Amino acid sequence: MSRVVRAALVQTKWTGDMESMIDLHEKYTRDAAAQGAQIIGFQEVFNAPYFCQVQEPEHYKWAESVPNGPTVVRMQALAKELSMVIVVPIYEVEQAGFYYNTAAVIDADGSYLGKYRKHHIPQVKGFWEKYYFKPGNLGWPVFDTAVGKVGVNICYDRHFPEGWRALGLAGAEIVYNPSATHRGLSRYLWQVEQPAAAVANAYFVAAINRVGVEEYGDNEFYGTSYFVDPRGQFVGDVASDEEEELVVRDLDFAQIEEVRQQWAFYRDRRPDAYGPLTEA
Repeated sequence: MSRVVRAALVQTKWTGDMESMIDLHEKYTRDAAAQGAQIIGFQEVFNAPYFCQVQEPEHYKWAESVPNGPTVVRMQALAKELSMVIVVPIYEVEQAGFYYNTAAVIDADGSYLGKYRKHHIPQVKGFWEKYYFKPGNLGWPVFDTAVGKVGVNICYDRHFPEGWRALGLAGAEIVYNPSATHRGLSRYLWQVEQPAAAVANAYFVAAINRVGVEEYGDNEFYGTSYFVDPRGQFVGDVASDEEEELVVRDLDFAQIEEVRQQWAFYRDRRPDAYGPLTEA
């Protein structure tokens, strides 16, 4: 039996300040709601620039508490008003010196369900994230929302199959992957890894990237955000590689059970044989 969820994602350019960035995402969320969307997700650290192109202490200013900071509280009110699930990637400060690359998940009644903290933290040119973030310590939670079971994997996490699998084993039906990735070798990987993860784990993936060049570096973020189904096929067109775009797609979650029965990857797993993968 069909079980269709209308899902949305949005890719944007940096507006120049936090308040206008939040305003812009609120506008896109309202536009998505007007199109019947039941869930929406934003890009990595959505309300800030991608400041990790440099290593400067001034950028700790972008961090705020989750869930009690002003941005998450505002998104809770918006979710309740629009009856939408919202995935809110944000720079989190837990206490002095404890900073995380985080995504809050808010249910359609405005309730805060919990957060995911990015596990894999890169430290290479243009992506100096270890300067700003501690590695995530909350596992890979799956949130039981009004539209179904939602997981999150953030940007660099997509290169590591273990997180994708953990989300699948925990029952995820859709995984949002907010990102900030620029033109170069990763452009090729962008349309390989998330479809492969969707196939290996038999769920939907929402892959979200930024667009444009920002003031703190010369990374050119190339958008091309998309939804992919459990067979690894794009759902509708991939978004622009240059312009902001709201993407709204109908996802039939009944396809998950169909694919899992047909391909039986979960049945044929061999966790008894995987011990060496995690031995120090």
